[in-house]
Amino acid sequence: MTGSGTGKRGLSLLTLGLTAALIYPPARAFSQEATANPPESHEQGFPVTDQLTISKCGTCHQADAKGNLSRISWIRTSPEGWEEAIKRMVRLNGVSLTPEEARHILTYLSDYHGLAPSEAEPVENYAEHRMTDEKFPEDADVRHACGACHALARPLSWHRPPDDWKLLVNMHRAFFPSSAPIAFGDSGRRAGGGAQGETTKDKLPAVDVALAYIEKAAPLHTAAWSNWESSMSNPKLAGRWLVWGKQAAKGKFFGEMTIGAGASPDMFTTQTKGHFVDDPSRVVTAEGASIVYTGYQWRGRSSASQEAGSPDDMKTAREVMLISADQSRMHGRWFWGRYEEFGMDVSLRRAVDGPTVLGTDVSSLRAGTTGNKVTIYGDHLPAGVSASGIDLGAGVTVTKVLSATPSAISVSADVAENITPGMRTITVGDIAAPDALAVYKQVDFIKVIPVESLAHLGSATHTKGYVQFEADGYCYGPDGKPNTADDIDLGPMPAAWSLKEFIATYGDDDVKYVGAIDAKSGLFTPASDGPSPTRTSMRNNYGDVWAVATVTPDGSSTPIEGRSYLIVTVPQYLIYDQAEVDQ
Repeated sequence: MTGSGTGKRGLSLLTLGLTAALIYPPARAFSQEATANPPESHEQGFPVTDQLTISKCGTCHQADAKGNLSRISWIRTSPEGWEEAIKRMVRLNGVSLTPEEARHILTYLSDYHGLAPSEAEPVENYAEHRMTDEKFPEDADVRHACGACHALARPLSWHRPPDDWKLLVNMHRAFFPSSAPIAFGDSGRRAGGGAQGETTKDKLPAVDVALAYIEKAAPLHTAAWSNWESSMSNPKLAGRWLVWGKQAAKGKFFGEMTIGAGASPDMFTTQTKGHFVDDPSRVVTAEGASIVYTGYQWRGRSSASQEAGSPDDMKTAREVMLISADQSRMHGRWFWGRYEEFGMDVSLRRAVDGPTVLGTDVSSLRAGTTGNKVTIYGDHLPAGVSASGIDLGAGVTVTKVLSATPSAISVSADVAENITPGMRTITVGDIAAPDALAVYKQVDFIKVIPVESLAHLGSATHTKGYVQFEADGYCYGPDGKPNTADDIDLGPMPAAWSLKEFIATYGDDDVKYVGAIDAKSGLFTPASDGPSPTRTSMRNNYGDVWAVATVTPDGSSTPIEGRSYLIVTVPQYLIYDQAEVDQ
């Protein structure tokens, strides 16, 4: 990228434009080292054809006779990856970009040097800012060489040829020297924790084991990208969409979103309204704007009309979703908070003229119970439907229709004593919603979500980072074992919440200082960042504890306990997207 302009000017433009709305466009007012690589060492690259990208990036990234720019033509990644690269060029190489130029380059690179849907789906947790257990290799060296510092989804969201992956490793060694001995195994110490001089089973440093995996998992050229790039177009999304999903501790919600055309074919406006079934009076309305990258990656920003009453109430949210190939569905996460710790799991479905069944207000029903009230949510539901026209699955009998509107039907249902536990498909007439309801005989164990979590201390000058916990009930599947693929998720259950000491050092006293958890809602609020005058050596209030949920299931007098490992650490003092030199 060109180095014209001063570093301060470039960074000022970055922070004013890129950081505010590079990937996520501003919400509508509501009713509120470029290294030239030898061409012969590369696979075939992807030529850069956009003139603005060539003019801004071509000074350092040299062009060849085929129109390839060094490094850039041999990389594919997500919008977040290209945004990170553009910011790095501004910070380190002094490139000068207006916000409009930066957004143009970002859109071009995301569209023509991006990821296919099947490549983005496994790593979408990174773009969604989820705290989650990644389902990637169990090999300790692969996980540690990259995962010691960041999510494995981060490198796996970049597709490069083998020699470019090696350049990335060298960049880490230069910019982050501690990564070599700690994570890469350069010192001869195995990353997984072996003795000095011990290497992996293949007698290779951990970083080489990780590279072998990543080169195979994220190659530059794939059939998926070739097929998607050849058929990619801007999606046609304008119209009415049905929205449903859940927010931890708030429960399920249902609503609709109206999508309108934006300033360009890849931009859209949104108006959303929905309510939470546990508290129908709690209605959320929002307006926003979005851009779709690569023909399927929705990145939006919306603002809610109501004032936030508690930290986990949505005020301004970022929206990360994937659009299905037939443009009839979307799914993803909307999130907010200083550390993006609050959010909703959402699904969208394009509204049609006929009836649609989305789901129910309850997640599960227990065997041998009668008179269960179940509300089925959807669109254009038949008003005159009878009990015989509604099926909640094997072993569940609908005895009466309590009420019916086009968007919700409430029924009374009995569950047989002798049922086979599992998921049930519900149908209204001939319209079905698969796996919408679970039936069970007993709750076998509790899983606290998230399983592992991170909170940040705070103060008047540093916003706290909260954690919202939820206790999900499970029953064993056919194998009779917990934490296996056939476990049956029964949904959230009321729990009594507490903190317990995680014994890590002699005389641990973390539970006294790290903060407090709401006994009913499971919201953990961290303490101030200290120092604490009553603590040994006047330490800060950091520490690690167990967040414990105690659940007494319906039909049982025996409590079941689940726990999550919670680390409470210092605030994020350095914010990389702030205007560091824009004083």
